[in-house]
Amino acid sequence: MGQTRFLGLYITICILAFVISKITIAILCYRRWQRKQLVIQDSFSDGKLVLFRSPKIKSLKPTTFLKKTMKLTSKDRIGSGGYGTVYRLIINESTSFAVKKLRRETREHDRGFERELESMGDIKHRNIVTLYGYYAAPDYNLLIYELMPNGSLDTILHGKTMDKVLDWDARYKIAIGAARGISYLHHDCIPRIIHRDIKSSNILLDENMDARVSDFGLATLMEQDKTHVSTLVAGTFGYLAPEYFDTGRATTKGDVYSFGVVLLELLTGRKPTDEAFLEEGTKLVTWVKTVVKDKKEEHYVDNRLECYCMDEVNEAFVIALMCLETDPSKRPNMLEVLKMLEKIKADQFV
Repeated sequence: MGQTRFLGLYITICILAFVISKITIAILCYRRWQRKQLVIQDSFSDGKLVLFRSPKIKSLKPTTFLKKTMKLTSKDRIGSGGYGTVYRLIINESTSFAVKKLRRETREHDRGFERELESMGDIKHRNIVTLYGYYAAPDYNLLIYELMPNGSLDTILHGKTMDKVLDWDARYKIAIGAARGISYLHHDCIPRIIHRDIKSSNILLDENMDARVSDFGLATLMEQDKTHVSTLVAGTFGYLAPEYFDTGRATTKGDVYSFGVVLLELLTGRKPTDEAFLEEGTKLVTWVKTVVKDKKEEHYVDNRLECYCMDEVNEAFVIALMCLETDPSKRPNMLEVLKMLEKIKADQFV
C-alpha cells in the first residue's frame, strides 16, 4: 500500500515538473520574442510598425521612427525595381535607412506574410543586407533595410556617370562577397533560401565596397498574394536559367546560373541585355560563349580594366562558364563556386 502511494506521488511530481518546465519554456520564448521586436500600432492608418531589436535600432524612439517613415515623399526616392520603390529614410545626421515600398492588392493583413518577414529579419551575415523591420498597412508594406552608401553593382558598372571604374581587385572582392552571401542562403539557412532574382542591381555595396546581397525572399513574399501569380515572373530577363522557362520552378541551381551572369558582367562590363546584343538578337551569355568557341577570349574583358592578371581573370571566366552550363546538374553548387573563386587569390584566404 505504501509503495502504491509512493509511486502515485512520484508520478504526480513528474507530471507537475513537466508542466512547469513547459510553462517556463513558453514564458522564456515569449520574453525572447518581446526582446526581439518592438511593435507600434498606428491607429490613424490601421498600420503596424515592427522593428527587430538590434544595436542600431536600440537607441531610436519607435514613435519618431514611425513619424519620419510616414513623411517619406518622392524627394526621398533613391531607386525603383520590380518589387517596389526605394526611399532614403534619414533619422538624424548619423542614422539612415533604405525603405522599400511594396504595393498590396488586398486589404487583408496576411500573417503568413509577416512571418516570412520575421524570418528574413533573423538573417544576419556580413554579405547580406540586414532587414531591420517593416510597416504593414492595408494597401502597402514598407520594408526597412540598412542603407548601402555605394549603391548597386549595376549602377557602378552601367550607370550613366560611371565616375568610378572598378579595378580587377575590387571586382574580384565583389564576386567573393556576393558568392558568400548566396552560399549562406543556400547552405547555412534552415530551411535553405532560394533568392530567385540574383542580378547586379541586387548586389549592393557598403562603405568598404563589400558586396551585400539584397532582396532575398521578396519573390516568395510577393507570390503569397494570389493576384500576383499570373503576372509576376520570379527573376529578371537576361539572368534567368534556361530550365526556368520550361518548368517555372526556382532552384538553387537557377541562382547559380544567375550568379554566373553577374560574374560575366564583372568581367566584361556589359549588361546582360545590352542594346548591341538586342540588335543582334543575342544576349551576354550567348555572345561570351561564341567568343570562347572562336577562341577570342581577349575580346571579352572590359576595356576599362587596367593592370590586371590575365590568368586570374581567365580563371574567373572559367568559373562563370561552369555556372552557365545549360544542364543544371552540371553546374556546381554555390559553396563549390565560392571555394573555386577563393582559390584564384588563395593567399588572401590563408
